[in-house]
Amino acid sequence: MEFSLVNLLLVLTIAWLGGALAGRLGYPSILGEIFAGIVFGPPLLGVIHSNAGLAALSEVGVFLMMVYIGMEVDPRALKRVGLTAILTAVGGYLVPFGGGLLLGYLFDLPRNATLLVATVVGVTSLAIMSRIFIDLKLLNTRLSMVLMAGALLSDTVALLVFAGISSFARAGTMNGLEFAEVLGKAFIFFAVSMFLGIKVIPAVGRRLAAIGFTERTANFTLMLLVALIFAEMAELAGLHAVLGAFFAGMFIHEGIAKRKLSHELASLVHDLSLGFLAPIFFVLIGFEVSLKVFETDVGLLAAIIGVAFFGKIVGGFLFYLLTGQGWREGLVVGAGLNARGGVDIILAGIALELGLINRTIFSTLVLMGIITTLTVPMILKAGVQWLRRRNELRELEGHRQSIIIVGAGALGRRLAQLLEHRWPVVLIDTNKSHCAEARRMGLQAIVGNALKEDVLINASAEQARAVLALTPNAEVNVLVAQVARELFLVPEVYVALTSEEHEALDPIIEAYDVRQLFGQTVPIEEWDHRVARGEVREAELQINETIALEALLARIEADEPLLPLMAFRDDQFMIVTEKMVFEPGDRLVVLFSEEPRVAVRDRFDRLVETAALLDIAGTVTLEAFFEKVAEILSERLDLNRDRLFQFLMSRERQSSTVLTPGLAIPHVLLEGEHRFDLLIARCREGIQFDPSLPPVKAIFVLVGTPDERNFHLRALSAIAQIVQNPEFERIWEDAPDMETIREFLLQADRRRFPDVDLVLDPNPLKGTERGVDESTG
Repeated sequence: MEFSLVNLLLVLTIAWLGGALAGRLGYPSILGEIFAGIVFGPPLLGVIHSNAGLAALSEVGVFLMMVYIGMEVDPRALKRVGLTAILTAVGGYLVPFGGGLLLGYLFDLPRNATLLVATVVGVTSLAIMSRIFIDLKLLNTRLSMVLMAGALLSDTVALLVFAGISSFARAGTMNGLEFAEVLGKAFIFFAVSMFLGIKVIPAVGRRLAAIGFTERTANFTLMLLVALIFAEMAELAGLHAVLGAFFAGMFIHEGIAKRKLSHELASLVHDLSLGFLAPIFFVLIGFEVSLKVFETDVGLLAAIIGVAFFGKIVGGFLFYLLTGQGWREGLVVGAGLNARGGVDIILAGIALELGLINRTIFSTLVLMGIITTLTVPMILKAGVQWLRRRNELRELEGHRQSIIIVGAGALGRRLAQLLEHRWPVVLIDTNKSHCAEARRMGLQAIVGNALKEDVLINASAEQARAVLALTPNAEVNVLVAQVARELFLVPEVYVALTSEEHEALDPIIEAYDVRQLFGQTVPIEEWDHRVARGEVREAELQINETIALEALLARIEADEPLLPLMAFRDDQFMIVTEKMVFEPGDRLVVLFSEEPRVAVRDRFDRLVETAALLDIAGTVTLEAFFEKVAEILSERLDLNRDRLFQFLMSRERQSSTVLTPGLAIPHVLLEGEHRFDLLIARCREGIQFDPSLPPVKAIFVLVGTPDERNFHLRALSAIAQIVQNPEFERIWEDAPDMETIREFLLQADRRRFPDVDLVLDPNPLKGTERGVDESTG
């Protein structure tokens, strides 16, 4: 076999240059590769020529590309595309197919050529269509669902029709027995393929995963073996190997390996085919194009282009009207169906190789695919803008409607509260207490690492319209966005960047179209702390002009930090990002950070700071509890322990000190002067103060002398105000330790009574030593 490394180098070089140029212009790289073949190959300059070695590599490239295209198809999507997508696909295929048959009759084309022309003009490329919608950021629209489902169905139908054409062509004659034999072989192939794909491959995949067969290279080899088996099965059935490769790709997508490994394998096939071998095929396609059709068969070329282009528009439009949707969206759908440059080019190349069509027909089909595809990005972009202006661009209903927020801190929970009024929201965090607090607020929360596939599956990432990552770690946020986009094709990914130094993350941000939350770098940990402590105020700004977010924030005069949290346009929620432009009538919710208010510390605060703490985990009797209290306070007040115990028990026998269910405030007056102390106790199992009442879990023990009677009453009043907080019981039970309870009591909102020892301090705990404060008395 003739093989030249120099020739291979030249072919790959012009393929890369052509593909890169096409990408820069906003077109699929496949078109650039074909153009490169036309320009540098025999049709024009004749610098490079094909040989047997390149032809062999190109065939392998086609095989792998068909495997990849199959892996991009989700068979389950066929069940949920809906009547709208099915009718559009049918119309978008049948009308140009019928037009192709009519052209064959009018131009007196051979039977096989007529069928091939009809088959190819009906194709819409799934690979090209998905790329266009990703570039236009329209994956979450009804338009994208209809067009991609149409492309999926047309690719599948075209392959089946082509398989039949090639099979009949190989059979030669068309008598009844041979016809039945061809159909029988095809039926057996489809039956065996479906059985293997639905029953055998998933079972083998699960078994291999269970025994630890997860190494990527070994799974890649296994995947190629499966694809070759399916291709050989197709050949044995008298069909073409590309059909087997396509079917294999569909079934091994998630049958052999878990989602993450499956996507890694798909990426390997993508790089090996579209990055190396398939470009050789498309350059060689360009080599075979004859530009003489512009001189000798320009009428046929114009007719095929016209039938292909307008057949798609008319077919898609008319059948879309049957669904009752808007005619404008139907017109855009019909035009969008003209995306080609994948299966159609492959089928034309194989048909030329099999002798089903001549070089003239082949050239017209290739040029048709190029010319019609060139129109699609421009038409779709203009059509989408048209629909947006008329408010007719519809989002998907019942599909990809949820929002996943990674980071269930106080800021994430507040954002979730705003978003849940419009969309279902799921929070993910590794912090169990954050998730518990979210659930207490009525939010759905999952404890786990969002970088793990199983956690995102549990959060229904397949149905998520957006993922918002706002953990304190910017690198984790960006990696979460990458996983969401790669493994679950989440249309919108947003991340919080916590500092300006994120240059290392820029390639991922750009490659996966990651958007920056809040339109600026945000110290998430600080804002979590501010929101949790109530050190923020929320304001809504009314926008009266068209203005960019950056310019708007620059206008807001604020001495304290602010955070743009969420925007509203009419009844629509908008997630704030760096490129947001507001329009008159929009509203922006902003969080302003407030410094902790100057706190007035009174005598009760200082008493709490030095109070004795007691945390009891198990069950204890009232007598045993008071013995422990007497032991602690007698030492602090220099009193007789037994006498203090008797005072406490006697006071409880006179009348119960249970103030409310679960709360007791035992308090006694002792002889002497200038003595007052407090013990704060929590009993997790509860203490039975009164047999007729529930067990008590929160206890404040007050011990003082008669001259402290007024302060005694103020202390009782302070405790009564504190326990009115609706969160009191939850905080008391969930606090990890007694110091957390002490902090809660010091921060409690209550009436304070300044005295001669008044202290103004924004942080009342700063510099305070825990222990006995001798000035308290």
